[in-house]
Parts: sequence; C-alpha cells; structure tokens
Amino acid sequence: MKTGLIMEGGAMRGMFTCGVLDVLMENNITFDGAAGISAGAVFGCNFKSKQIGRAIRYNKQFCSNPEFCGMKSLRKTGDFYNVDFCYNKLPSEIDIFDIETFKNNPMEFYVGATDINTGEEVYHKCYDGTGADLQWMRASASMPVVSRPVEVEDRIMLDGGIVVSVPYKYMESIGYDRNVIILTQPYGYVKKKIKFLPVISATLKNYPKAIEAMKVRHERYNIEMAEINQREKDGVALVIRPPEDLGIKRTENNPDELERVYQIGRKVAQERIDEIKEFLKG
Repeated sequence: MKTGLIMEGGAMRGMFTCGVLDVLMENNITFDGAAGISAGAVFGCNFKSKQIGRAIRYNKQFCSNPEFCGMKSLRKTGDFYNVDFCYNKLPSEIDIFDIETFKNNPMEFYVGATDINTGEEVYHKCYDGTGADLQWMRASASMPVVSRPVEVEDRIMLDGGIVVSVPYKYMESIGYDRNVIILTQPYGYVKKKIKFLPVISATLKNYPKAIEAMKVRHERYNIEMAEINQREKDGVALVIRPPEDLGIKRTENNPDELERVYQIGRKVAQERIDEIKEFLKG
C-alpha cells in the first residue's frame, strides 16, 4: 500500500488547502507521495518542506503589495503574480523556503502542468525545490491570460488545471492506491463553460491544442468530480472539501479573507483528523 496526498488548485481557494495541510503537519501525518496542481503545487510544496504556517503567512503579508501581485505587475511583466518576487526574492530572501528539509524528506512530490503545444498534462517529480522544480511549480500555477507561458525542459507550459484539476489518476497510475484528496470546491459543485473563452482563445491563438482543452475544461472537471465521489464511496479515497462555497476571489487581496478561508480548512481537518489517521492505516 502506498499513501498519497492529492491537492486541487483554485488560486486563493488554496488557503483552504493550506489550513488542512498545517493541521496534518501538526498531527505528524505523513504520506509516501504527494501531487499538486496550480495552487495545490505552490502551496503544497510547504508540506514536503514541513513549514507549518508559511503559505498563509506570506500570502497575508503580501497579498495587497503590488510588488507581489496585481495589475501593475501584469502590465509591467506580463504576469499578475510577479515572477521575480514570488519565485526568487520570497523563497530565498524574505520567507525562506527550507530547501534542505524538502530535499531530505523521503515523500515524493509531483507537479502537474499543461503543455500548451500538445494540450496534454505532464508531470515532474521535484527533488530540491529549486531550479527546474521552481519552474515547474511556476508553470503549474500560471493562469491563462494573466500569465506568460513558461518554457522548461523543451516544453512551453501553463496552468495544470487547463487539462487536469485533480491529479488522482496520475497518482494511481504510479502505484498510489490509498489517497487523501483535498478539493477546494464543496460537494455537488458543477463547473460551467468558461465565460471568457474568446479572450482566452485570443491569448492562446498560437496554441490551438490548448484552446481545445479550455473549451472542454468544464466537462473534464465534472467527470473528475464524479469519479472522485465514486472513489470516496468505494472507500479507496478520503476526500476533504469545504462544507460550502468558500466565497473568495481567485486573486483575493484582503488578508482577512485569506485567514477566514484558511481557518475553514483547519476546522474541517481538525474535525476529521481521527478519520484521516484511521484511513491511512489501511
């Protein structure tokens, strides 16, 4: 039996995931491997580095800082979330990412991103949280329209959520058969067709396979949720999700809102901690 931790994206809905992860760490719960998409990757990496509270701390501190994110950064650099600040200054100078712990933690950590030339989901196993690992995390969390495509290892990539929102199938395919899945939408949520597809299509006009993937993204997502629900019923996955719509903007810049959603994640995890421990025993 191999235990896995699987994390959905969802931009600042990911503060819910951060709350769950911190409670898991506080209770010394570990996994053989983990995989994250988008926010699930850039926040989930703190689970492997064992840094309780780091993700909520730096997001609250900088969410309204134009050097961190915002329209000023988008106009100036082409990225709503400033790449130099988020992937260089922040982890190496300001709120230091624990590279040594990340590297020495035996838990495998995978990041999923979308190859926009092929329209396919691709995965990368992270090793030390620097260099190529950081580029893959950045690619995984680079939302269309408000982010530049990321070139890494001969691929041009964007947000992993374009094709796969929750990487449970990938984890199952590499042998993880006892998985805890953290979602950022409540039970019964149904994704609708993207409203701004013409804008996205214009932005990705040189990548027709990515446009095709975006057109059916809602259909794929709803199939994923149905399959996850069935895995939950069958007892092969334990699913942690918000009790209701989190009501937070994807690019929320109010630290009180981030804290509110983070605390919801903590509460849900605390209420289910014994169930999680029992599930992981097999």
